[in-house]
Formats: sequence, C-alpha cells, structure tokens
Amino acid sequence: MNANNDVLLEVEGLRKYFPIQKGLMRRTIGNIKAVDDVNLRVQRGEVLGVVGESGCGKTTLGRCLVRVYEPTGGQVILHTDGRELSVTELNSEQMRLFRRSVQMIFQDPFASLNPRMNVLETVGEPLKVNGLASGRDLEDRVAKVIQQVGLRVEHLRRYPHSFSGGQRQRIGIARALVVEPELIVADEPVSALDVSIQAQILNLLKDLQEQQNLTYIFVSHNMSVIRYISDRIAVMYAGKLVELGPKQELLAHPKHPYTELLLAAVPRAIDRRRGHRIVTPGEPPDLAHLPSGCVFRPRCKYAHDRCAEEEPELRELAPGYHVSCHFAEDLSLGGVVPRVKSFPA
Repeated sequence: MNANNDVLLEVEGLRKYFPIQKGLMRRTIGNIKAVDDVNLRVQRGEVLGVVGESGCGKTTLGRCLVRVYEPTGGQVILHTDGRELSVTELNSEQMRLFRRSVQMIFQDPFASLNPRMNVLETVGEPLKVNGLASGRDLEDRVAKVIQQVGLRVEHLRRYPHSFSGGQRQRIGIARALVVEPELIVADEPVSALDVSIQAQILNLLKDLQEQQNLTYIFVSHNMSVIRYISDRIAVMYAGKLVELGPKQELLAHPKHPYTELLLAAVPRAIDRRRGHRIVTPGEPPDLAHLPSGCVFRPRCKYAHDRCAEEEPELRELAPGYHVSCHFAEDLSLGGVVPRVKSFPA
C-alpha cells in the first residue's frame, strides 16, 4: 500500500438507497439499502478488487463512484490534476475534468455498445463530448487506442454486430481509455465471456495498467478473477464493507466468516477430496429489511448474542487491514494460497 499522499480516491460514509414506493400517490414506505456507509481509499496505480455475492451492492458502489447513480449520502473525493474534486458536488467545469479522469467498463459487451454507431464513432464519442479532439486528430487517437487493445485499424468502420463478445469488450475498454483517465471502474468486465477469452481480457487490462499507470476498481463475484488481478481486496455483504486488506493476507488468513465462505467456494484443481466443501447456509438478506446487529449473523456459525444486539464497526486490526466482526481476533478461519502467475481456468 502506498503512502497517504498517493491516495487517488477517498470514499467516506457512502450510501445509496433506492426508495420503495407504493400506491397511486407513490408514497415511500421504505428503502433498499444497496450501499450503506462504505469507507475506503484507493491508491494510485493499484487494483482494488471488490467481491461479493450477487446483490451485495458492489455494482451499485461502482456506479456511484462514477456518478452513473447519484449517491444518497456520504462523500467521494477525487485527487486529480493537483485538485480535490468532491464527486457529489461538481459544477460543470469540474464535471468535465471528472469525466476525463474517471471512466467505466461495463459488464455486458453486447448491451453497452450502440448498434447504430461504428467503432470510430463509439470510441471517439468521449473525445468529442469532452472537446478533446475532432476530425483527423480524433480518428488518429481512436486508431492508436484500438491497436493498444488488440484490434486493427480496418475495424474502425465496422459495427458491433460483426464482432465477437471478446472483441466488443475490447471496444468498451478502448472507449474508456481514449480520454486517458487515471481511474477505471471495471464492473464484471469478463463475466459474460468464455474462460479462455476472460484470460485474454484480464491480461490485457494488466498490461494496460503497467503501460499507462492506471488505477482500477475491479468489481467481480468471481474470487478466482479477483485474486488474479487485485493488489487489495474489499469484501462486500448486504451493502456493507465487511473486510478490506492486502490480497496475500486476506486470501491466506481471512478475518471475517463471510470471506471464509467465499474462499471455500473457489475451485481447487489440486484438491480432489470429496465432501469437504463448505456450503454457505441461508440466503443474503432482504436489503429493505436487514437483520439487527451484524448483517451476516443469520448465516454465521460463529455468531453470539452480541452479534444480534450490536452492529460491528469496520475497524483496523493491523495497518491497512480492516474487518467488521466483533470476534475477528479470536477466529481462526480457513483461506487459500494466492495464485498470481496465471489465470485459473
């Protein structure tokens, strides 16, 4: 983890609630707490992996960070170009700078591209909208970034229907890269692709990060993907951040019971024993009616009376390592040995 003066993004108390409305007058009778009081820092040049089950709030978190969704509360501060931008309070000039500094890669390479726009128009649109290039200069910059992501210049006049899923995702990556951002939020960018193509896209993202000193927030439900690409890992459950730490330590010695269950679900090709897999009991809670105390309590085999009465805070157990569990110091949880040399097929 880098020094504090290398912090690129600070998130403090971030919340995103979706109102539940009922009746002809659309009265608000409650809220779905998709993201609830998330705090974290992202360092320049790192890959922060955000992992959790479907519905845990990780995608909503990513979309709040890039202002696709307007946060309900909290602060997001971006340190760029020698300035501090409060992402939730941007004027028009600051918004233009923010859009150049932060980009997003979407999950579905089929739905995220306009079928009526060819590659040149799709990738060149951010340049045009932000007033960064036009005409021949725009085409040259698009051609350069298209080649960086593994496509050819002759692809510029083609439309999305003529590309495979992996090629479409490369176009999406090019669209995010063309404005030379500092931070990229990647929302499940390989989940819709075949495993062999996943490996190609992950290796491409790693290469681009090294070449351009990019910072990624990488969202995925797949722990195998997260452990391959990440430097630090943030574990989310029911809209809350429950564990955050360096990859090596978190994978080998998790401190939260939910992280142990996620790691137990990772396939192990070398372990051929039968009957030793840990199966996650129960289901994630209804985000509109969260349980009292610890949100993971109904599914946790280590739960005590205190867990039902008192909500645990995200606290720092060791420098750079945070966990939200009353008994984190007392638990001895099972982990996995990190694999970083190759993507596990």
